[in-house]
Amino acid sequence: MPPPPSLSPVTNEPVGPEYIHSSSAFFRDTSGRHLLLRGVNLSGASKSPLSQPSYLLDDFWESAERGGESFVGQPLRLDDGSADVHLARLRGWGFNMLRYVVTWEALEREGPGIYDEEFMDYTVEVLKKCKEYGFKVFMDPHQDIWSRFSGGSGAPYWTLAACGLNPRNFTPTQAAYIHCEYPSADDPDPASYPAMIWSTNYQRLISQTIFTLFYGGRDFAPRCIIDGVNIQEYLQTHFNQAMYLLAVKIREAGGLLEECVIGWDSMNEPSEGLIGYTDIGSIPKTQALKKGPSPTAFEGMRLGMGQAVTVENWTFSAMGPTRAGSVTIDPKGLKCWMDPSAEANGSKWGWKRDPGWTLGTCIWALHGVWDPFTSNLLLPSYFSASPLLPSSPISFVPDYWRPAWVLWARKIRKAHPECIHFIQPPVFHQPPVLDEADLAGRACVSCHYYDGLTLLTRHWNWFNADALGILRGKYSTILQGLRIGEPAIRKCLREQLGVLKQDTFDVLGQYPTLIGEIGIPYDMDEKKAYGYVDDGKGKGDYSSQQKALDASLNACDGENILNYTIWTYCVDNCHQWGDNWCLEDLSLWSADDTKAANEKYANEQGSISESDGDRPNGSRFGTVSRTPYANSSSLAPSALSLNTISALLPRPSSTTESVASEVNQPDPLSFKATMFSSEKGISLPDDVLTDGSRAVGAFARPFPIATVGVPFSLDFEIKSSVFKMSVEMYPDDEATLDAPTEIFLPWIHYGSAKGLPSDSTRKTNGESSEEFNPRATSGDSDTTAVHPSPPSSISKAKRDEIETTIVDPAPSSPSTTTTTSTAISPKPTPTSPTAKLPPFEIDVDVVVSTGRYEIDGQILRWWYSPPTVPRLSADLAGGFARPPSSDEPKPSIYTIQVKRRGGPIKSTVASGGKESGFWEVCSKFFG
Repeated sequence: MPPPPSLSPVTNEPVGPEYIHSSSAFFRDTSGRHLLLRGVNLSGASKSPLSQPSYLLDDFWESAERGGESFVGQPLRLDDGSADVHLARLRGWGFNMLRYVVTWEALEREGPGIYDEEFMDYTVEVLKKCKEYGFKVFMDPHQDIWSRFSGGSGAPYWTLAACGLNPRNFTPTQAAYIHCEYPSADDPDPASYPAMIWSTNYQRLISQTIFTLFYGGRDFAPRCIIDGVNIQEYLQTHFNQAMYLLAVKIREAGGLLEECVIGWDSMNEPSEGLIGYTDIGSIPKTQALKKGPSPTAFEGMRLGMGQAVTVENWTFSAMGPTRAGSVTIDPKGLKCWMDPSAEANGSKWGWKRDPGWTLGTCIWALHGVWDPFTSNLLLPSYFSASPLLPSSPISFVPDYWRPAWVLWARKIRKAHPECIHFIQPPVFHQPPVLDEADLAGRACVSCHYYDGLTLLTRHWNWFNADALGILRGKYSTILQGLRIGEPAIRKCLREQLGVLKQDTFDVLGQYPTLIGEIGIPYDMDEKKAYGYVDDGKGKGDYSSQQKALDASLNACDGENILNYTIWTYCVDNCHQWGDNWCLEDLSLWSADDTKAANEKYANEQGSISESDGDRPNGSRFGTVSRTPYANSSSLAPSALSLNTISALLPRPSSTTESVASEVNQPDPLSFKATMFSSEKGISLPDDVLTDGSRAVGAFARPFPIATVGVPFSLDFEIKSSVFKMSVEMYPDDEATLDAPTEIFLPWIHYGSAKGLPSDSTRKTNGESSEEFNPRATSGDSDTTAVHPSPPSSISKAKRDEIETTIVDPAPSSPSTTTTTSTAISPKPTPTSPTAKLPPFEIDVDVVVSTGRYEIDGQILRWWYSPPTVPRLSADLAGGFARPPSSDEPKPSIYTIQVKRRGGPIKSTVASGGKESGFWEVCSKFFG
């Protein structure tokens, strides 16, 4: 593992110790270790202002027309100390990466070129807080269905007006489903909004139109000129500039770039709009999601002009979409296009529209696609080729998405030269070929993956399907893609993610892959886990959710070894409204699952008032605060003063003079800690890891944070809590004392059972099912368990007694000779961490094929030497997972296995956080 270059591939300047390299199949630190970046999206709540969740119609349109509401306070509150609690919880779960959600609306809501400096300043302060807790961050310019005002999130209200649209008529024309107006603006019932119906907006007029304009306006809407440029250039320029200015603000803050913020995602889940449609008079065969009234693109155009249209109606079940007759939609003459009188005296937003852009009529009729007077479709294949080159077929990703990405990437690089480009093509599409001059060794493909059947049905099913294979035409019939039984489902999910990883190698070459969104709904089975059905019998039982999420995250393991950021963590999640956006409910944590909320539920005899505004940690019910966020200079420090959990976090890096040549002879406390270290401990609640968590056993998983050599495979079996990992090592791979392999071992799975009452341990079906006290041991004690080889201060006789026997194997077979060792606790040195026992102690049995290890809190560090047989070249230095030539010797495989001493914790494995299991046990000891 030769170290990566010491100079930047972009600027040719020396890189700092915090630098992450991305010019190989894995991310790498400056010592050459291969990194896994795993964490969460922070946060789904950032899609809307703090004062305006998606179900709230009050002042929705009026506020938008005034210039919108401030997004300050999303995703975290800095003025009440709660940000520390949430960030420490995320670090305690083992996460080291955040995908930081920010919308265009949050930056430029008041009008073109008017930027919210207060929100940018607030964002910088939140990022500084993220840095304090040791997170790496990449920024996510987020959108869904273009805008909150077209049923999703992302762009400011004024962009819809710029496109000549009248958003107040989107609901009656069914040009978009808007949560707070569902099913009608006159009689809204947002609680009845169907699951995932928002995503059908991608096949409705507004999304189809605006994404066509954003990516292909010059070709398909040449008459749409505003302020002297085509609407495509107008929208792209404003979007890029808003994000650029935020990037500049982050750079000017100092101490954030590379130390915390390592890159930028491209626009979230972009849509092709109508680009590539071969016949807008029919529903494309590739359209997998059909739910509710489903107009063709042409029928949507007619509805947008106020015409009554009869359209297909569909239902969606576990067996997929099923035709359910037809329905007639009658807008009663209302149009979704702006009336010409709105700009008779000029636009309130300050732009000048070209006279050739006639308001009040469908822009596609304006371009001759159809005739609104006769309702005749004139050019059904208008979007299948550029009107300038009608004989040349087009493909959206290379022909339209790629040029927009290039403009975006070059703009962001001006503000953040070392930016890692997280490249996100449309969902399930391969990325296009991109110029290495734009990538410059600083790139990662950031595709998304969800178990679509579970997401849409809100149920963990006994069957599933190879959705990626079906969409890409792998099977001649859908039945061939069906998978029956949990083992087959888990295998299928892993294979699909393997295909997405291979896409990166096939198209861009040796760059990392990160799954930017992956997750499951928590409101499964009619909210059974919330106590909404069966007289509350299932309340707190997240076992189905744990199975589903474990299956998805397990797919990222094996030989895939993928980076990921789970969707999502929302500090305001509640049982009634979920993540407070379109009834999505994917947050790993909820205020309504905290001990305080459950006590209130019990005190009120199983009923929590949905109008109660006094929710734990700010859940939004009833009255919504509209108080603007305080200036950063007046932010109050945290007032929390409970027991510290600083030992949950990897310790700050200790200084070291040089690297010794003998790997088996170091002082075990002289290493340089992993790059993901916290700058400070903070006083926080004892139950910070468990209180409010949902299916925590699935997402608090062991994984290698940093690996010496090339990670070959890793597996974690949640039922047994057994973790296994294999590493490929070559003779010229470098192993250093200050940069060992570091593995996160979650207390959630490996917590110590010391100090339990005598009757708290019992046998069930031949397996230990201990329930444990996370504060089992108290008093002063050494924190670090060190396993052979021991420090040099130990006598030679004692060293020989406990040292692991290392047998250098043949290159093709792993070494398996090991001995069991007793933990050694070296005396702390003046530069080592404090010797106070951390409040969360793990107790594990570890078997390594070679080398030695130590355990410090939730971190296991493993040292080993490279094999002695030389190989012919060093081509694997960049992180390739396989030798480049069959002439070269195979690598040595080093292995490690970890399991909890005494067996798995039953409540973590079985319930996923059930009140009668894991939560109850923890609450008993946390008091």
